Amino acid sequence: MMDALSVVSQLRDLASEPQNREVIVQDQGCLPGLVLFLDHQNPEVLFATLQTLRYLAELSPNIPTMKNELGMMVSLENLTGREGLSVDITALAQEVFDILSAPPIPVPRTPEREKKKKSMFFINSSNKKAKSVTLHIEGLDSTDHRGLCEEALLKVRGVISFTFQMASKRCTIRIRSDLPTESLASAIAATKVLSAQQVVKNEAGEEVFIPLNPAGVKVQQNSAIPDYLPEEEDSPEKEVNRAISRTTAKEDSSGSWLNAAAGFLTKTFYW
Repeated sequence: MMDALSVVSQLRDLASEPQNREVIVQDQGCLPGLVLFLDHQNPEVLFATLQTLRYLAELSPNIPTMKNELGMMVSLENLTGREGLSVDITALAQEVFDILSAPPIPVPRTPEREKKKKSMFFINSSNKKAKSVTLHIEGLDSTDHRGLCEEALLKVRGVISFTFQMASKRCTIRIRSDLPTESLASAIAATKVLSAQQVVKNEAGEEVFIPLNPAGVKVQQNSAIPDYLPEEEDSPEKEVNRAISRTTAKEDSSGSWLNAAAGFLTKTFYW
């Protein structure tokens, strides 16, 4: 049976092979998944996640992408000061943080003909009709408030999926490209106990909060909670209103494991 430790351990084993490091970082689902694992309560999961990031950082062209991944640096910094962790974990977190914080090393440009299409290991984010938004949610400090936020987001027509990072009070939401971000803020504000700001990167690569004005924004609501997408079927783009994105895997020898990992991450972090 697949669990968090088995998923991150096998991903670590993949990252230990130099030829896999570029494609793992280019994948639009792996790094967000690893950032989520940095908030895990199991020390073994934390250590395996940090080992994976350390392997990936050995390929210097990966470093800017890893550093700019939303929540990466904040989560690593939180780990270095988190109480109750072993010296091995805090030291490795500091090492990865320092590597990603170091001045970038210039790398030669890759010719266009050598560029490969990004493959998807975990969550399918290749749909051009969808986009991802990260919100900082004030009041997201308990299971009850998380439940209120989930209910509010599920009612918004155009929300495809969402992931919580409780330690940093954040929620990464995948939505249709034509859905205004203010609609999310309006739905969250309707709970009366939560409020949302959008998290973006500025020109210096720093994370900043952008206030959202939910007043006067009309929210189109789903008449019912959307269904899960069956894992045995493909997910057509016309069904982007459903709650969970279909996962895809590389057409290679690791495809079956990646499909299983995708299903695990979807069920663990989205619900």
